[in-house]
Amino acid sequence: MRTVTSPLGEPGFGLRRWLLLALGAVVVVGAGLFALQDRRPPVSAAATPLCSAGRSPAGSVTVLPVSHWENRYLQTWDFERTEALPASRSADSWEHYTLSYAVDANTAVFRATGRTRYLDRALEYLNGVVDTARASKSLPTSQYRDGYLGWVSNRKDLQPTGVEVSLYESYFWRHATTTLRIMRQTPAVYDDLGYRARYEKLLAFAETHVFDKWHSRGANDTIYRSRTHMASHWATIALNLAAITEDPARRDRYRKVVDDIDRKLPNYPTGLRGQLQPHPVDASAYFWNDEWGSTRRPGQDVSHANGVMSYVVEAEGQGDFWTAADMTRFGNLLTKVIWPGERRYAAFVDGSGNDNGWFSDGLVKLGRYDPAVQQRLERHEVVNGQFAANMALNAMLLQQAPSAESSSCPP
Repeated sequence: MRTVTSPLGEPGFGLRRWLLLALGAVVVVGAGLFALQDRRPPVSAAATPLCSAGRSPAGSVTVLPVSHWENRYLQTWDFERTEALPASRSADSWEHYTLSYAVDANTAVFRATGRTRYLDRALEYLNGVVDTARASKSLPTSQYRDGYLGWVSNRKDLQPTGVEVSLYESYFWRHATTTLRIMRQTPAVYDDLGYRARYEKLLAFAETHVFDKWHSRGANDTIYRSRTHMASHWATIALNLAAITEDPARRDRYRKVVDDIDRKLPNYPTGLRGQLQPHPVDASAYFWNDEWGSTRRPGQDVSHANGVMSYVVEAEGQGDFWTAADMTRFGNLLTKVIWPGERRYAAFVDGSGNDNGWFSDGLVKLGRYDPAVQQRLERHEVVNGQFAANMALNAMLLQQAPSAESSSCPP
């Protein structure tokens, strides 16, 4: 094992079972580089970001170290593989959907520690998935029967069953393309010939047999989806591919998808920015409905809000459109509305209903922006491997933050 220096939807049950068999949670639930442009949010009637001076200054709150969360993650690591490896060798895309949590977890701990055994584990899963892909025209129940490679799903709740499912593939490949971006942005990995060969194989597959495939099949139906979280998965994929592709024409195509989803989808009245409203319960937080153009309460369900958070956090981390001030509002949503008490978890982003507190696939990532949010998350009782992994990454990023945050507020 080597150590290198690493740079800065729809939850399925499957791999969530590696939640806390080892961690003992109280609550158990289902499981030259292109520089992106700085795109400022447009002026609109939607909520505008708060200035970021309300965040806790770095050093004012002590958080648990990376090593604590890496050790917590390692308690799940062996068991994770017993479920994730068979999922990666399945030709059913629903298995890849749930596998995405393990890919995200291993990538996060690699980013936090620089230890390549975590990257190797993520790549083992990615390569397994790619190796199971077959030509659509050879899949007898596929609705497309074209030359792209892919998978069908035989979940019984699909009508009809045995079809290719854009949602399941995008749910997996948003985290898989993040792994590829991190490889490209980590010189010790990208300059290694062995890693480079695996990276190039996987990138070529993602560009052709994930993005091109679904874009060519009708982007309005397969990419510009009817719900915020489903479109956010594609925004993540396009954001990552735009950062690492070597093809300028492809980059423009990926950037268009990112910008459309951020600003205004071609087939719906708004984009993510336009969905955000001042929260009806706490104006320091954001509220949104998952249906484009709607502002009705109760808004987005918290479970699927994780998918939106996973995207905006990665975008802000790349300096792309979303800002630290946005993250402050999202952090307030988590700590003041969704999770106002130690064991009170809302089901919807307006604070209504009751849910299980599953934050592992997105909301947990807000801890990397504010030590006080991270410290609050340290007390969370719904902890699985993916949660621990992202807490490790949060801790690393907080350690690297400036000792005194510069305010974005006017003087």
